[in-house]
Amino acid sequence: MNPHTIGAPTIGRSRHRRRRPGDERSAWNGMEATLVSADLLLGRWYSTDELAELLGVDASSVRRWRTARPPQGPPFVKVSARITMYNAADIEAWLRSRRVDPEAAA
Repeated sequence: MNPHTIGAPTIGRSRHRRRRPGDERSAWNGMEATLVSADLLLGRWYSTDELAELLGVDASSVRRWRTARPPQGPPFVKVSARITMYNAADIEAWLRSRRVDPEAAA
């Protein structure tokens, strides 16, 4: 098991119980965090470059969507000033919302 994942056993004594996938809480630095869906934490995340490759566009296009006012493109999370991540479920929902069915449009 990857020691950096939620639910990894701790070394030494810990007063917190071991976390399991599906738990509605996670621990950050030993402190209880607010309720967070395990799907959000354990789901697939893409960087700007990975998303660009997935969509077949240049990374600058993804950055331009994100910095447009109002923002365009799929929802994103600013992890830090230099790191932006995109959740796979959000990307899929965004793509579905942009889908055009030629028969329905006719």
